[in-house]
Amino acid sequence: MLQQKEKLPQKLANERASGEPWVWLTGMGLTVGLLMVFALLAVILYNGVMAFWPKPVVYVQLEPNSEQGILGSNTMGGEITEQRSRRVQRPGPDGDPVIVLLPEWQLHVGNKDKYGFAFKYIDLDDRQVKTYPENALKIERLEYGPAFGEPVSLNLDGQPPLPATAPNFREAFAKAVKEFNERRARIRQIEKFEIGDINYEMDKLRLRDRRLTRQFGPDNVPSREREAIDTAQAKLQDKYQVLATEAQNLRAQQQASKLVISLPTGGENIIAIGDIVHYYFPNQMSFIDRLAQFTHAVFAFIVDEPREANMEGGIFPAIFGTAAMTLLLSIIVTPFGVLAAIYLREYATQGPFVRAVRIAINNLAGVPSIVFGVFGLGFFVYMVGGFIDGGNPTPMPAMGWWITALATLACFSLAIAANFFFGQTNSPDTAALVKKIQQISPVLYVVGGCLLAVAIFTCPYFSGLHQDRLPTPTFGTGGILWCALTLALMTVPVVIVATEESLAAVPRGSREGSLACGASKWQTIQRIVLPASAPGILTGLILAMARGAGEVAPLMLIGVVKLAPSLPIDNYFPFVHLDRKFMHLGFHIFDLGFQSPDSEAAKPMVFATTLFLIILVVVLNLTAIIVRERLRRKFATGAF
Repeated sequence: MLQQKEKLPQKLANERASGEPWVWLTGMGLTVGLLMVFALLAVILYNGVMAFWPKPVVYVQLEPNSEQGILGSNTMGGEITEQRSRRVQRPGPDGDPVIVLLPEWQLHVGNKDKYGFAFKYIDLDDRQVKTYPENALKIERLEYGPAFGEPVSLNLDGQPPLPATAPNFREAFAKAVKEFNERRARIRQIEKFEIGDINYEMDKLRLRDRRLTRQFGPDNVPSREREAIDTAQAKLQDKYQVLATEAQNLRAQQQASKLVISLPTGGENIIAIGDIVHYYFPNQMSFIDRLAQFTHAVFAFIVDEPREANMEGGIFPAIFGTAAMTLLLSIIVTPFGVLAAIYLREYATQGPFVRAVRIAINNLAGVPSIVFGVFGLGFFVYMVGGFIDGGNPTPMPAMGWWITALATLACFSLAIAANFFFGQTNSPDTAALVKKIQQISPVLYVVGGCLLAVAIFTCPYFSGLHQDRLPTPTFGTGGILWCALTLALMTVPVVIVATEESLAAVPRGSREGSLACGASKWQTIQRIVLPASAPGILTGLILAMARGAGEVAPLMLIGVVKLAPSLPIDNYFPFVHLDRKFMHLGFHIFDLGFQSPDSEAAKPMVFATTLFLIILVVVLNLTAIIVRERLRRKFATGAF
């Protein structure tokens, strides 16, 4: 017996020792996972920040007989964007070829309108001299990317050329660039807003004319209405001609003044002042100047619109579209997910039907996102959107429609009564009947929903909201609303599961205490269960937002575009246009990475856009997390 007692602690010690490696293995797995996440974030952060940090402009003198020169010149200049090594074959000591690593630079040479390309690789053993000219200038342009060179002269319209050696050259150049940028802003104001207002009014008149033509016939439109439309169109046309002439004159002034720069390869490049967005002398900048330029570049990237096939400019429309779609997704998915979870957890009789619904919800969470995109395109865009635009071309007869509507009302009435009215009956004689009615209530809800869909889509009293615009679709094409609904359908299982778990976590004593005080079941759910489970519901919402904000595949089918002409919000009634297409940061990254005409120029933009997508998702999630923590603290000490 004593020997058994002595062996027992030794056995436990051996079992404990044998389990320790597995504990350390789990810790190692966590550490590896965290290191991978931090490494990914570090790579994105570094490359995203370096995309905006101003780099010095270097001039490189190559060997006299080098084959890597540009336009016959052995001098090239630009920004060093990458240093790497490549494998080349060289003759070895014994004459046999050997593989050696040859270091090389990638130079962003710019001046694409002159060279035909923007990037160039040079071998480090092929260069002789590397210099940093003090007057080297980097110019950000509307087209053809940046330009590098040294200023030669400033040729303002109606004035003699001002050489770069003049004392007031930089002051005059800065004043000219500011003036021309203000003129460009005025052109944008005219073309996008003032002429946009005229186009909006012209479109209203056109739709009014089509509506009258459909109502009275092409030859029977009242003359008073026709004259009013023609008069209004003539006035708008006169206003348009005045604004178009002003914009044309301003554009001519934008091209009248020129800046002449000397290229690193020799020769000159003449740049219109109206094409210059921003400029700076990178080789004369201190650290404070570089920090100021970095701040300016980041701010411009956030607030400007994209240009040059999305490789230049900013990403404001993409940021706005991503945030708007994510918020709209949250507004749609939360009530549907919470109501479905409340019914499944609190009201539905647990049986084969409810188990089948839960299995379907779990399986729905694993369906590939592109499948949801195909469904959204077929159901939301073509079916629902087409119905909103023009109604059903073959509606149901009036008598059949009224029978369908009454059957829908009967199904929903019986289902609601089964849950809320018969559920309050405590008579033993009716208990069996109530149980049977409650068991068929889910079927009544499903049948009622199907009948409701049939009644809506075959309604003979609805001919569409935008019939005057047909055959041009309004809601019958991709838009931000359909994208939000599709992603809401994709993420609703996450909200349902999280809500059910949070409802189940509410203490049973809280429910029984509320019922004992005379509260009904719905009052208990509304005032006790839902407030206590709010943090868990918000957790599901956070997960849904995180997944929805990063999805791209469904959006490519149902609403996202490379470049949106306008935002979903403007000053035209109804001010919020859910039918419009929009830009998305995820699709912006895909477009830059795989569809850009210049992959090297798009590479910094890819990292910068990825960084801002991560920041946007983090900001949205942090907002929900802060709200969740406040609710958690509020109800942690509350008395039910």
